[in-house]
Amino acid sequence: MQQTIVVGDSVFVIETIRQSLRNAAGVHVTGVADGRKCVTEAVRGSGADIILVDEMQNAEQALQRIRECRSALPSATLILLTMRMDHTWLAQALNAGAEVCLSKSINPAALGTIIRETVNRNVLCHFALDPGRDTAEGSQLTVREREILSLVSEGMTNSRIGRELWVTEQTVKFHLSNLYRKLGVANRTEASRYAQLHGLLAPSRPRVAEVPANHPAPVRELRPASLQAA
Repeated sequence: MQQTIVVGDSVFVIETIRQSLRNAAGVHVTGVADGRKCVTEAVRGSGADIILVDEMQNAEQALQRIRECRSALPSATLILLTMRMDHTWLAQALNAGAEVCLSKSINPAALGTIIRETVNRNVLCHFALDPGRDTAEGSQLTVREREILSLVSEGMTNSRIGRELWVTEQTVKFHLSNLYRKLGVANRTEASRYAQLHGLLAPSRPRVAEVPANHPAPVRELRPASLQAA
């Protein structure tokens, strides 16, 4: 059962969503959060698998709530419910941290099924980047995303990247999800190729090789000075 929290600024909208999901198989609303104020603590405390964020009356407020939700629960599936389906608004929502944008014009009875199938990755729609965006220069990537992209291109796993950057593996996955979306790619291979073609790789830095604690120290061969000079 997927535990779900609903974020919104309207009691009516929140209750409508709750009623729509009341009998939905596999999706259970366990909490709500007032979108008129910061929701970080409420969302983090819910431990939800799914976060439903209503577009609310103020667009910037909705985007801020999305950012807070993504930061509070990086592993949760974050879904925006919206009436606006224009490219600019959807791009802003996705860049803020939403993974899915669902139109509020759908039949409420179908909401649970759509959410469940989306979370199970049975529904996939590639969101094309705006051709006018300066992705060739990687201007939309943060410093951390560029760093992770470079390590991915070196063939590192998520766990190795986490150790390298002193962050959790889940944090690495979160940044990867964001940079995939920004670059319009689907996986590590495509991201690496894109980075190489567009010069997005950060300068490499020297690293100390990892040596197991019980590994014997290397033995330096001592030779006569005459042989060393040869």
